[in-house]
Amino acid sequence: MRAAMRVLRAGPAATIQDLGRPQARHLGVPPSGALDDYAHKVANWLVGNRAACATLEMPLLGPEIEVLVETDIAVTGAQMELRINGAEHRQWQSIRVYPGDVLDLGGVLNGCLSYLAVSGGFAGDRVMSSRSTYLGGRFGGLEGRPVRAGDILTQQTQPLLSSGRRLPWVPVYPDTAVLRTVAGPHDHWFQKHEADFWGTVFTVSPQSNRMGYRLLGPAIERDDGAPASIISEPVVAGNIQIPAEGQPIVVLGEQTMGGYTSIGTVISADLWRLAQVQPGGGVVFVQVSLSQGQRISRRWRSFLEDCCQLLTGDSP
Repeated sequence: MRAAMRVLRAGPAATIQDLGRPQARHLGVPPSGALDDYAHKVANWLVGNRAACATLEMPLLGPEIEVLVETDIAVTGAQMELRINGAEHRQWQSIRVYPGDVLDLGGVLNGCLSYLAVSGGFAGDRVMSSRSTYLGGRFGGLEGRPVRAGDILTQQTQPLLSSGRRLPWVPVYPDTAVLRTVAGPHDHWFQKHEADFWGTVFTVSPQSNRMGYRLLGPAIERDDGAPASIISEPVVAGNIQIPAEGQPIVVLGEQTMGGYTSIGTVISADLWRLAQVQPGGGVVFVQVSLSQGQRISRRWRSFLEDCCQLLTGDSP
C-alpha cells in the first residue's frame, strides 16, 4: 500500500466503493458498494484490476486531485470534464499519470455518477471484507465519510499496464431511464390504481441519496383496506416502496429493512440505469415477469463477461 493521490478540492459526496458486503445483511449491515456496478467494473478492468477493487464514486461534481506516484487511471460512468494538467482527456480508457500531475474532474455533462479507478485499487478501511463506505454506519473507505480536501488516497500496489486499454463505445445516459420491474411483493394492495404506476414518468427528487431515490409524480393510492405501512421486513436494492403520501421510493444499497409496502422491484440488471439519473431526471417502470427478469439478468451477466474478456483477456 502506498500514498497515490492528494485531494486538493473535494466533490460534494465522493466516496470509496467496491462491490460491497452483501454477505453481512443478516447482521443488519447493508451492502453499500458502487451504485453503478457496470461503470465501476469497467473502470477497474481498464487499469488491470479485478472487478472487486475499490474505486472513487463521484456524484455530479468531481474533485481536483494531485498525483503522487506513477500509475494508471480510468474514469467511467457519467461524462465529466476530465482534464489533466489543463488538457482534456477521454473517459472509458486507461491513462498513465505521473507525480505532480493534477486531475481536474468538473461537473457532469451526462449522467450522475462517475468512477475513478487506479492501478491496484484504492486502499481505504477494510470492514467485513469490503472497503465500501457505509455513510450511515460511518465505516469503510475513509473513516466512513466522503472524501475531503487534504485527504491522501492510498492504493494497493500492482504492476502498470504494458499497453493502454480503451472501451470501443461510450455509454450515453438518457434523461429518462426505462426500468424493467417485477411486480411485488405487495402489488396485491394496488390492483385498482396500478395504472397510475406502470408507464408513468416520475421525476427523481433532489432529496435522493445512497439509501434510496425519492420520486415525484402522481400519488400511488392503495386499494381500500390496504395498510399504509407494514411490520418492518427485509428489503433489497430495487424495491419500490410506497409510503403513506404515495410518492415512490426506490431502495438502493444502504438499507436492509423497510416498513412500507412495495409495489414492485427493479431488476438488478437495470439498477445502474437508475443510479445514472440526475435529480430532475425521469424514470419509467415497465412490468416484466419474474422469468423475463431472470433471462434479462442472464444476458446482462453474459455481456459483462464479454466486456471483461474484451478489456483483460480473462473471465471476471
